[in-house]
Amino acid sequence: MKTLVPVLGDQLSFDLSSLAGMEARDIVVLMMEVAEETTYVRHHKKKIAYILSAMRHHAQALVEAGYTVDYVRLDDPEASDSFTGEIARAIARHDPERIVVTEPGEWRVAAMMESWQTLFGLPVDIRADTRFLCSHAEFEDWAEGRRALTMEFFYREMRRKTGLLLDDGKPAGGQWNFDKDNRQPADADLFMPRPRRFEPDAITREVLALVAERFADHPGSLEDFDYAVTAADAERQAASFFANALPDFGRYEDAMLRGQPFLWHSILSPYLNSGLLDPLDLCRRAEAEYRAGRAPINSVEGYIRQILGWREYVRGIYWREGPKYVERNFLDHRRDLPAWFWTGETDMQCLREAIGQTLATGHAHHIQRLMVIGNFALLAGCDPRQVHEWYLQVYVDAYEWVELPNTLGMSQFGDGGLLGSKPYVASGAYINRMSDYCGTCAYNVKERVGPVACPFNALYWHFLERHRDKLGDNHRMALTYRNWDRQDEDSREGILAQARAFLAGCA
Repeated sequence: MKTLVPVLGDQLSFDLSSLAGMEARDIVVLMMEVAEETTYVRHHKKKIAYILSAMRHHAQALVEAGYTVDYVRLDDPEASDSFTGEIARAIARHDPERIVVTEPGEWRVAAMMESWQTLFGLPVDIRADTRFLCSHAEFEDWAEGRRALTMEFFYREMRRKTGLLLDDGKPAGGQWNFDKDNRQPADADLFMPRPRRFEPDAITREVLALVAERFADHPGSLEDFDYAVTAADAERQAASFFANALPDFGRYEDAMLRGQPFLWHSILSPYLNSGLLDPLDLCRRAEAEYRAGRAPINSVEGYIRQILGWREYVRGIYWREGPKYVERNFLDHRRDLPAWFWTGETDMQCLREAIGQTLATGHAHHIQRLMVIGNFALLAGCDPRQVHEWYLQVYVDAYEWVELPNTLGMSQFGDGGLLGSKPYVASGAYINRMSDYCGTCAYNVKERVGPVACPFNALYWHFLERHRDKLGDNHRMALTYRNWDRQDEDSREGILAQARAFLAGCA
């Protein structure tokens, strides 16, 4: 039986469920560079280049493994603009008897796949994505009947399921979560680890030229493109992380330094989310470093929690909440993103650093995304859907299933507390504590009012005051509101006026 197996750009794995149980000689693998996928939002140039190059390299690896691969390039003059259009063309070329495909990561693509059987009159077998550690059904079973879908409790269940970091059924180190040990600021260090750089080969150089010509108006830069685009090179980056950065990853995972975009972070999420690396394998290797005494429990547990906890959890939330999740706006925020989100040209040093490196590299770590960029957007009242679309555009590791709940839910509190029990907001003091950004800023982080007062300070209190009706009863914010109410009326009004003036000029 001839089978057509479409493989998407985030399914670059040999252990894909759609390939399981079939002989290579019986299938045609269809890989498609589709214009619609590159432009449904204006993706960062490096993101497009990474995905296209990784796809072309994976197609080459499949051919070397004995598969027949029908590869449709973006610059093919006969190419259609959509997955469905390419399926129709491939059926005409190969006359398959059925289609077998691994489920996609996003709702909009799932809707396309579900239409194929009716459109083409062929059996379509949409298989579960077994690369994830928690199935949709398992997440539904865990979530059913719970008053709050707290990630920490889901994470503990995943630890029990996998056996990771357990000693006789109890958490290694005596506790489930070592997050309190992972909040140290960092100093610039000549011995700081550096991620590996991968020089573009002929395939990647061809892709870079295509992206430069076709997507010139998209955000970001193609300069110094050095991402791994093969499973072998992604593995080299993983090995480098475990050997050189994991030991100090934990205590410095929230730190931020000027001119240091990577610090002790793994830079593996693009490879994990596109399929070049396996999540359980990474978790087991991190655990092995702890068992061998080469990395402390706080670093290893923190790293495993990002994959086994947050990554699996947000996928569960995305699929459980459905395609209308993107429309949620609990705080009714409507402000447009400032134009400098696409340039990084702002006097606020923290935002200039975080957005600037994002546009340059397609990367920022979780605290820069959450507590600098996301914090500002939330305090300023920016439309959470616009914030979501910006994040989806600019980060190389961003796919909607992982990015949307993290951004609209966790960062922007658009879901009213489904992911987080309180908004992730902070004044400039937090950024000053965790970074060296404030020392070179045009604003003074210690001032609330006046021409050089840090905008985060007044915006923080303005946010709390304008949302008192929705947040005032939140028990986790009671102390903060009491501190606000203790200030005299003139001080409060001065702070609110400072925030209003800033927002009036923020465009």
